[in-house]
Amino acid sequence: MEKTYSIVFHPSPEVIDAIKTMKDFLRSKIKWYNSCNSVAHITICEFTIDDSQLENFRQKLAKICDTFSSSTVYLNDFGSYENSGAFFINPNEDSKNNLKPIMKKIHETLKPLKLKKSDDPHMSIGRRLTPENLKIASQLFTTINMDFLCENIVLREFDPVVKQFFVIDTIPFGNNPEPEFVQGSLF
Repeated sequence: MEKTYSIVFHPSPEVIDAIKTMKDFLRSKIKWYNSCNSVAHITICEFTIDDSQLENFRQKLAKICDTFSSSTVYLNDFGSYENSGAFFINPNEDSKNNLKPIMKKIHETLKPLKLKKSDDPHMSIGRRLTPENLKIASQLFTTINMDFLCENIVLREFDPVVKQFFVIDTIPFGNNPEPEFVQGSLF
């Protein structure tokens, strides 16, 4: 049976709780909105496959995750994509530079699949907000200073009844970087 899955970075429980408080506060001001019930995360990709294929891709992800190293992600800025009505938290540049290669390698690992990819690491507060609600969000939230240790990726499955993703696996980073292949010279 075909199911929809996503791969994300999950922040620490403390950051998840703080983001939930922010989302609840925004909801108290603008009522229900897309992502208001979503657990805080940074999306890497989303895909739909037959559930019988999942274990094969999970093993490939475990192998590539063994080569990733843990790093601290610093969340220090808010941003928005006005064309899609998204309001989000930005990691700082160093954090983005640590996350992007991991995201890219995961995209490459899952290349045979039709992926809905994210190339810009960010943590959504709200999606598909009206211009008015986007303005309200940007006025409510002006400063942020949080961080978490990124030491794994999380595999989630979409529940079509609840219309939310739920965690089905956490794949830890092995901190075993692959040695770079160096082309030798005979002369």
